[in-house]
Amino acid sequence: MQIEGSVALVTGGSSGLGLAAARELRDQGASVVILGRSSRGKEVADELGERVVFCAGDVTSPEDVGAAIDLAASLGTLRIAVNCAGIGNAFKTVGQNGPFPLDAFSRVVQVNLIGSFNVIRLAAARMCQTEDDAAERGVIVNTASVAAFDGQIGQAAYAASKGGIVGMTLPVARDLAQSRIRVVTIAPGLFRTPMFDILPESAVEALGRQVPHPARLGDPSEFASLVSHVVRNPMLNGETIRLDGAIRMAPR
Repeated sequence: MQIEGSVALVTGGSSGLGLAAARELRDQGASVVILGRSSRGKEVADELGERVVFCAGDVTSPEDVGAAIDLAASLGTLRIAVNCAGIGNAFKTVGQNGPFPLDAFSRVVQVNLIGSFNVIRLAAARMCQTEDDAAERGVIVNTASVAAFDGQIGQAAYAASKGGIVGMTLPVARDLAQSRIRVVTIAPGLFRTPMFDILPESAVEALGRQVPHPARLGDPSEFASLVSHVVRNPMLNGETIRLDGAIRMAPR
């Protein structure tokens, strides 16, 4: 899939991995719509330049996602969707304050898994309407996590939500194959995103040393580079790619 001249929808694109993906796709010549709830979204879009616009919305809302897709279509042909929006929490199944709050579990699954599928189904529906004159109509890239495979203590909800993304990747890719839309998931390991900003640098470096090679936290630009490669490589489909420096997470 050629990136230049395409339109991309990036959820969670105002910070971290999503921001890096939005910047990379812009640099490769795409117009980008950032969908998110962050108050920084418009500021980020303005910083990235004239081919990037922000659409405030919630990935779990069909109306909000539909509005973002309509905005993307007004810029050209939507051919790329990147799911980066996500949340997490930390509760043991049974902790000092009792069992895992069910509403907290449900919220993580709602945003990470159902929100991702909401974007997939609506973006794919719009891609299916594009002219049937190319080798492929579109590419959808999802973001899971190594927690899908190596969930740590307190990560039941997060691991379940990311495991669900991994689990649906192949069947959704098969669903959309006849429409020539590819679906690929990236499962990042430890990456230097805003969630680490609250830690002292010594703690960040210690976390990085847990990674076999390279022994550091990943840079969001490395995630974005893989997004770009996935879009451009027509043989990548129905796959989950671990991007983690060979780390396997310990229980805690």
